[in-house]
Amino acid sequence: MAELAEADEAKLQRLVAAEQQKAQFTAQVHLFTDLCWDKCVEKQGSCLDSRTENCLASCMDQFIDTTLTITSRFAQIVQKGNQ
Repeated sequence: MAELAEADEAKLQRLVAAEQQKAQFTAQVHLFTDLCWDKCVEKQGSCLDSRTENCLASCMDQFIDTTLTITSRFAQIVQKGNQ
């Protein structure tokens, strides 16, 4: 019975850790979006000019590259933990 409780506790700890990682990732997405917006959008209006669009696209490309790198690293860590 104690083994079952330990297994449940370990599973719960992994679940909590995964949820914390999701929350941290979401916070990073919001932060990065704010940074891109502040960097690229000089004046708010109904239409974005090509310079602003290019800046936002470049900023988001950097974000996507960073996200893929981080995701790959998390996958490696999880894979090591399951072995």
